[in-house]
Amino acid sequence: MIHKTAIIHPDAKISQSVEIGPYTVIGPNVEIGDNVVIQSHVNVTGCTQIGKNNNIYPFASIGSDPQDMKYKGEKTKLKIGDGNTIREYSTINTGTSQGGGITKVGNNNLIMISSHIAHDCIIGNNIVIANSAAIAGHAQIDDHVIIGGKCGIQQFTRIGKMAMIGGMTGVSRDVIPYGLSTGNRNYLNGINIVGLRRRNVPNKDIIGLTEAYKDIFKTENLNENLNRLNGQFKENLLVNEVLEFINKGKKRPICTPYLK
Repeated sequence: MIHKTAIIHPDAKISQSVEIGPYTVIGPNVEIGDNVVIQSHVNVTGCTQIGKNNNIYPFASIGSDPQDMKYKGEKTKLKIGDGNTIREYSTINTGTSQGGGITKVGNNNLIMISSHIAHDCIIGNNIVIANSAAIAGHAQIDDHVIIGGKCGIQQFTRIGKMAMIGGMTGVSRDVIPYGLSTGNRNYLNGINIVGLRRRNVPNKDIIGLTEAYKDIFKTENLNENLNRLNGQFKENLLVNEVLEFINKGKKRPICTPYLK
């Protein structure tokens, strides 16, 4: 059902099962999949592709131009997957030509009120982004991450799988998979043990990860710690994921514990 006050460009490609509320505006280069609900006063513009079963709440702005001074009107894209909830006043921008030309949001994410996802971000699946969190350009957020309210995530930052970021944290350094991170400028505060247990990860693997964590971050010399890491830890899948994340190409330093 499409409300009679909605303004939809004739070139937009919209599934017959989509619901569109009053005063919503849909631009010409928009594609919307099956069973999407777009509530009132939503703006969907740009070269934007929205998958199936998404619910977009009032006053969200989807597919607007990137907030980047280098952007000069190039044709860039936004791709949103399936099953996402995008709450009121959230903003998601298209990509830039310098950053690959596309912003991607995966599946089954909860994007809470007034959150912002900037240009060229890669957002995975099953992520919770709490109220008023701002994710700057080119950031990469992996699956099952939880981002607390009013967080600020700096450009090019990576946040690994199942990490948790505390509310009002300024994230200027990459956060390892399964890490807990807080602070005015973020530090590591241990491993997300509760999250691992909720996903039925075996205790022996969790114990191995926590022991490896102590060795990886026992001093400020991360490279030396990694070189000395006990070989038995490398049989642990969780530890391997952390090591791969640390060794992968990066533009931000790795977030570490606060060492007194």
